[in-house]
Amino acid sequence: MTPEEFARRFAAAFAQQDATAIAALLAAEGVFLTLTGITAETREDVRHAMAQEFTGIFAQSRLVTGKGVVQSLCPDTALVAQRYVVTGALDDCGADLPRFAALLVAVLRRQDEAWQAISLTFNAVA
Repeated sequence: MTPEEFARRFAAAFAQQDATAIAALLAAEGVFLTLTGITAETREDVRHAMAQEFTGIFAQSRLVTGKGVVQSLCPDTALVAQRYVVTGALDDCGADLPRFAALLVAVLRRQDEAWQAISLTFNAVA
């Protein structure tokens, strides 16, 4: 996977509600801040947090891809910023929430030809 492919892989895993695939995008020491504010500091924590979100607020959600940028910070480090619109989110009673904008920001590191996130933040934005 290249840095340019990272956001597409994230969106595909989100669409498939594949918490394991999302966890695999992170390095072993990577940290992930989810849309609901959960901080996950291991791949297993990421998998657990996303599995929770996929059975709750994001059980029916999809990501619509917006503008994205990839910046090389040095030969083995890159920054990915990708906008999405989140649709199909549910409130605590199972009612549809209005769609909202979100921003995925990832700092990627290449190690042994594999690019993985060492920091991944997924936040709602105005």
